[in-house]
Amino acid sequence: MLPSLRPDQEVLINPKAYKNAPPLPDDIIVAYHPGQADLLIVKRILFVEADGRCYVQGDNAIESNDSRQFGLVSPQRIIGKVHCLFP
Repeated sequence: MLPSLRPDQEVLINPKAYKNAPPLPDDIIVAYHPGQADLLIVKRILFVEADGRCYVQGDNAIESNDSRQFGLVSPQRIIGKVHCLFP
């Protein structure tokens, strides 16, 4: 799959998206990288485990650094759901 975002593209996120509802597969999220606290990542949720942790993957799977490398992302690390993309 081709990437949905360019490296310089801006997104608008909804930081309250998961206050009353859990993350869902196919949501695109912004989260803190599990291994690098100062790095933000934008990934698509592929599935959510029963304990709430999310398996995330970039749309450009060949080039993406994602759950295949760093494991599941906890809900506490999710900043918000991508609401819209700016050109």
